[in-house]
Amino acid sequence: MVFKRLLGSLGVGGPAVDTVLDPGAATPGGTLSGQVHLTGGGADFTIEYVALELVARVEAEHDDGESEGTVAFERFVVGGNFRLAEGERRSVPFSVTLPWETPITELYGQGLGIALGVRTELGVAGAKDKGDLDPVAVRPLPAQEAVLEALGQLGFGFKSADLELGHIGGTGQQLPFYQEIELTPAPRYAHQVNEIEVTFLAGPAGLDVVLEADKRGGMFSEGHDALTRFTVGHHGVEQVDWNAEVDGWIRRLVEDHGHHTTPASHGHVAHGGGHYEEGHGHRSGPGMGTAVAAGAAGLAVGVVGGMVAAEVVDEVGDFFEGEDEGDEGDEG
Repeated sequence: MVFKRLLGSLGVGGPAVDTVLDPGAATPGGTLSGQVHLTGGGADFTIEYVALELVARVEAEHDDGESEGTVAFERFVVGGNFRLAEGERRSVPFSVTLPWETPITELYGQGLGIALGVRTELGVAGAKDKGDLDPVAVRPLPAQEAVLEALGQLGFGFKSADLELGHIGGTGQQLPFYQEIELTPAPRYAHQVNEIEVTFLAGPAGLDVVLEADKRGGMFSEGHDALTRFTVGHHGVEQVDWNAEVDGWIRRLVEDHGHHTTPASHGHVAHGGGHYEEGHGHRSGPGMGTAVAAGAAGLAVGVVGGMVAAEVVDEVGDFFEGEDEGDEGDEG
């Protein structure tokens, strides 16, 4: 998509900006590249800076329920300190590195319902203006894809994906939110768990795979959450029997009675690095949690072959179309 917007802070006659991302999905820790196209206005202007801001829609839990808002979690200055003449056209190329913990938005080309975008900001004549959002597509790293593929082959089905404000204790999490990919249990575990949640925390050396199970209660016990963490390297992914590896993780998680040795607990501890701007009202209706049908061959077929519900597509679209109105006067 290409968005055009006249600088509201300067009124009619100000410069216009188009940000065009290079085609294809990026990866966590990978490169996001493109061009910022500027068109001069009715007079000469000094462009003090051209900045890009990564923004995501994130859920926050409160005592009285949930709300949704936006988090700006990374910012890059990609140009500036030049004169833009009246009517002049100029392009500012950029190539920036995404944070390793950037959430994935698609699997095998199928969107997961995650709203992630890049917003262009111009600093002109002592004022700044945040333009429209361009959606950013992020595909999994090879190790992430291998784990998800194995879960699918083991019979787990994709249910939903979202971003949660907060910090996972016992990890080196850097961003102020984390991604949860919720899965329906494989048939052989359905009598033990209601669902499995997967969180990836990637870094330069590898990634932590955090697994949480919503365990069913028994005749003499109540249901509870079990959680554990495993570390995976980025190299040699193709040499691992991922079905056997991940099946061992799941069995360890499901059979866990609270004695695992790699504790990690979900918490909503404040963590720096981003600013949360709450949206209007609490979540209601199907929204991002709308299920994607899982096919017989597992998670991969479920995401590719299933239909992403219209509500999910609409909500992600609304995020990009409606952000502009809610951010007037935002200071970032």
